Amino acid sequence: MASAISRKDTFMFKRLFGGPTTPEPVNRLAVVRNITVGRTVSLDPLAWRRLQPETVFNLETDALEITAQGTIALDSGQHVHRFYTDDHVMLQAMSDDPSGAEAYDFSLFIPWTSAYPPGETERRIWRDRLSEPVFDGAPEELPAYPRFWFSESDARQPPVTLWETIWDDRTATTPFSRIFQTCMLYARDLAGGRELMLALEMEPEKATGKSADISHEIMVGIPLEMAEFTA
Repeated sequence: MASAISRKDTFMFKRLFGGPTTPEPVNRLAVVRNITVGRTVSLDPLAWRRLQPETVFNLETDALEITAQGTIALDSGQHVHRFYTDDHVMLQAMSDDPSGAEAYDFSLFIPWTSAYPPGETERRIWRDRLSEPVFDGAPEELPAYPRFWFSESDARQPPVTLWETIWDDRTATTPFSRIFQTCMLYARDLAGGRELMLALEMEPEKATGKSADISHEIMVGIPLEMAEFTA
C-alpha cells in the first residue's frame, strides 16, 4: 500500500528538487552607498555642530528613515539622487551614471519655509528673487546668501529648471509623482565650513498631465563628507 506524502514532505521535495517559486520583487531604484527607500541613514552630528554658532542649520536627530527617493537627469549627463524622510529632510548625491555607483558631492538639507503663491504676480516676484546674484533672506528670517550656481558673474541669471521623478516604493513600475522645479542654489562661507541654501518653485504634475498646487520652498543645507553618514 502506498504511503501518503505530507505537506512537510512535499515542501522538502520542492527544496531538494526545485519547483515553482515566487520571484523576488525587482528593485527599480538606484542604491547609492546602500541608501534607498526603506533604509535608515545614520549621520554624524559633528557635520553641522562644527558650523555652530554661525549656522542656522540644525537637526534634532542623527537617523533618517528614507521613505521616498527622487531622481533628476541633468542636460550635462549627470544625475541627481535625492532621498527623503516623512519630515522632508533631504539627502542628496550626484553621480555620472543613473545607478549612482560612483556617487559624489553629498549634501543634507532641512526644510525652512513653504508657501503657496496666490497668483502669477507672486510667482514673478519669486523668480526675480531667484535671478539676483544674492538672495535676501530677511523675509524668511535668514541671512543673505550669495549665488553658488553661476557665482562667476554678478549679472542677473534666470533660475535653473528641471524635472524630478519621485518614487515611494522600490519595486514600483510607475513613479509616485513628477515635479517641475525652478530653482537656484546659494552658499555662504562660515568659519567652520560652508552652509547651503536651495530656493525653488515646485509644480507637481497630476496624473492627468495638468499641474497641481504650486509652492515656494526654501531648504537650508550643509555639505556632507562620505565619512559623516552610513546606511
